[in-house]
Amino acid sequence: MMHSLRTRITITMLFVLLVALTIVTLLSIVFIRKTESYKSDQLLLLLCETGERNLDYYFNSVQKSVGKVADFAEADIKSLEDDELEAHIERVREYFDEMASKTNGVLTYYYRIDPDVSSKVKGFWYTDLNGTGFVEHEVTDISLYDIDDTSKLVWFTVPKYKGEAIWLPPYITENLDKRVISYDVPIYFEGRFIGVVGIEIDYSTMAEQVDSIRLYHNGYAFLSDSEGNLFYHPRIDITRYTPETTPPVPEGAVADSTFLHYTFEGVEKEAAWLPLSNGMRLVVTVPVTETEGDWKVLVFNILIAAAIVLLVTSLFSMLYTRRITRPLEQLTEAAKKVDHGDYDYELDYDRDDEVGRLTRTFKQLTGHVQDHISNLNEQVFIDSMTRMKNKGAFTKALEALQSQMKEDQGNLFFAIGMFDCDELKLVNDHYGHDRGDVYLKTASRMIGSVFKRSPVFRIGGDEFAVILKDEDYKDREKLIAQLEDVMIRINATTLNQWEQVHLAYGIADYDPNTDIKANDVVRRADRIMYENKRERKVGR
Repeated sequence: MMHSLRTRITITMLFVLLVALTIVTLLSIVFIRKTESYKSDQLLLLLCETGERNLDYYFNSVQKSVGKVADFAEADIKSLEDDELEAHIERVREYFDEMASKTNGVLTYYYRIDPDVSSKVKGFWYTDLNGTGFVEHEVTDISLYDIDDTSKLVWFTVPKYKGEAIWLPPYITENLDKRVISYDVPIYFEGRFIGVVGIEIDYSTMAEQVDSIRLYHNGYAFLSDSEGNLFYHPRIDITRYTPETTPPVPEGAVADSTFLHYTFEGVEKEAAWLPLSNGMRLVVTVPVTETEGDWKVLVFNILIAAAIVLLVTSLFSMLYTRRITRPLEQLTEAAKKVDHGDYDYELDYDRDDEVGRLTRTFKQLTGHVQDHISNLNEQVFIDSMTRMKNKGAFTKALEALQSQMKEDQGNLFFAIGMFDCDELKLVNDHYGHDRGDVYLKTASRMIGSVFKRSPVFRIGGDEFAVILKDEDYKDREKLIAQLEDVMIRINATTLNQWEQVHLAYGIADYDPNTDIKANDVVRRADRIMYENKRERKVGR
């Protein structure tokens, strides 16, 4: 029994099915894994982008306010005499009060004068510690500090040393014992450093915005920089540490790539980061186990489904192979018909023997041959490069139009459009034929996108044609205007010559009084196209 043709075919079918199911299952697993990984990455990035926009909006509002005050202050200074400086401070105080009141989350704002400029005029410092409004606070005596030491009075010494506007990382502000971040701008008069204007925002306000970023059950966000310095982390109380003792960012969470993979507290993590306008990095992270949950369930379901399919198909194959037989005579006659190109045969023998199994294979084979022949017939009329219909298809279409012209001369309305790609030879000569192919493909896509309800043909190296009927015939002038618009838009947004498109075109309507053949319409469209081509050359 094991040596019968029926048994061997059954075993072979089951083996092929098993292999196919195994391949499909493995490919599905790979595809699902990649898809879920991509979806997880995009979700992380989307959440990161949202957080980045919110934080940058917050930081930028502070930055704009301080920048405006700095511009006002530098424009307002008339001299460095104490009396003038006092008057200058009052004018800036009034302006700064207005700007600070319009800026959310401001804890303090200040304008401090360098003691080297004036020992009398110190500036001002306003605080709002309980949200009831700004009150003037006694200023820190800068003269008690070494202003060349950028580890002290960082809001003053660092911008003076850097000589430019700067966001400072979190620090404890003097006298208030508050953890803040600040944006400070040095002020200059005639090239001389005068002082610093700045705003401090409460560290906890920034932390609340970061804490609001959540993903899955255990995803969260934190702030760091490109050097691995940690500024805020919901699982680490940064306020308990000094800058020297603050734990570093977990290894692997500092990289140039947007997506990260690292381990923190023994848990594998996936993360995405984006830079903030204040120089920090916003990192959104989530445990790998939470991102893998969905795809593992899908994979398990696929495996179960594959096993069921294999079981059901195996039972079906074992039962059905006993019934599919055909007489050799019917099979021979059918083979003769197929040999002569006639696929209209009848094979109805369905008993359980080797001839029946061979008959089924024969049917499948002839069906595939028919499909293959149909596909080949279709491919004969397709341009291999642009995937548009080719010149042979255009010839057949003209023949069909010719028949319609004879039958429905008075009721037939159509137009033929001819298109020619300008400067193709220039692109080929200067950039190579590969670039020329890009030019042709772009042109074909553009024509196809505009005349999407009409057949488009590539009839030569750089020539295309379209047959307009029905709605496209009625809208032919609008479609030509649309073609011009698309061509202008493409050429305006691309720098490379081979990615631009310059088309000459001509549209000719069928006139039953003068057009005897469809080719008469083609020739008129061709003449109009070449006239358009000449006009374009003169225009350039």
